[in-house]
This record gives sequence, C-alpha cells and structure tokens, in this order.
Amino acid sequence: MPKLTDTQFLILTRASARPGNLALPLPDGLHGAAAKMAIGRMIKLGFIEEVEAKLRRKDPLWRETGDGHGTTLIATEAGLAAVGIEPLVSRAVASARRMKAEPASEGEGVSSIPGPAGTKQAAIIALLQRSEGASIAEIVAATGWLAHSVRGMISGALKKKLGLPITSEKVEDRGVVHRILTMD
Repeated sequence: MPKLTDTQFLILTRASARPGNLALPLPDGLHGAAAKMAIGRMIKLGFIEEVEAKLRRKDPLWRETGDGHGTTLIATEAGLAAVGIEPLVSRAVASARRMKAEPASEGEGVSSIPGPAGTKQAAIIALLQRSEGASIAEIVAATGWLAHSVRGMISGALKKKLGLPITSEKVEDRGVVHRILTMD
C-alpha cells in the first residue's frame, strides 16, 4: 500500500468522521491546482471516489457538470482502510451522529461487533455507545491496553480526529464513565 502524505491522511480521516464519508470540504489552504493534484492522485489510488452530488441534501460540490448537476467526493473503503479505519467504525460514527442509538442489552459489548475480527477502536466505540457507557477500567479489560493508552484513544482519535461527541461523568462504584452522545 502506498504511503499517505499528511494531506491525504487528513482528508481521509476527516471524511471518515462525516456522514456518508464526504471528503469535502478540503483542508484550509488546499485549493486550485494543488487540490486537483491531491484529489486526482487519491482517485487513481482508489481512496476517493467522485459521485453525483445530491443538491437537495446540499452536498458540497467538487465540480459542476452542467445543467445544475455536480459531483462530490467520498472516501472509499480502501481509503478508510489506508488510515486504519474499518468500514464498521465509519458506519458507527455516522450512526452516532445521525440517530439515537438503541439501548444495548446487558452483557453486550465487544463480542457483538459484526464483521471479521473488529479492531480495538471499533470495540471501544461499541463500548462507549452502550447506554451505560464504559469506564477506563472496563475498556482496559476489553482491549488489554494500559489506562493511558485508552485515555489517549478517547481524547485523540475519537474526540479530536473522528469528532465523536463523548461525555464523561463520575459514577459511584465505577469511577469516570465515558459515553458517546447520540443526537435526536
């Protein structure tokens, strides 16, 4: 797999956090010929796909095709995999932002992740989506990571990079419990 530039990595990680994996808007300062070159290379590698924009949904336009139509850019599964995000995680991010998650039954968690061998990031997201949330100790037990690594994943990858709305509150007998907020 080709090594990603910082710009390509940024475009793909931002796309993974947006509904429908939209790659637009592009990072600040990337426009004109530089944007065309970066996107052209990513399309050639199969990381980005140009699709018809849904103007009624007000999708951002990459280019106009005439007659009031245009195209937009979306990250492909290969593009998400290139930045270490499985399609399962991308769908979890989109659903967390769009709708209220259904309450998970007791005991549901890491083992309920569908698909082939979910990543630890997917497992953490699944734990945080439960109605009861998850404490650092519970995530450590599920992943085998150290506590500081779990805190770094929550604040860095999930909050900052993916933009997930995560809250924290102190719960008696459990410590600090983290949850992904769901939008109504």
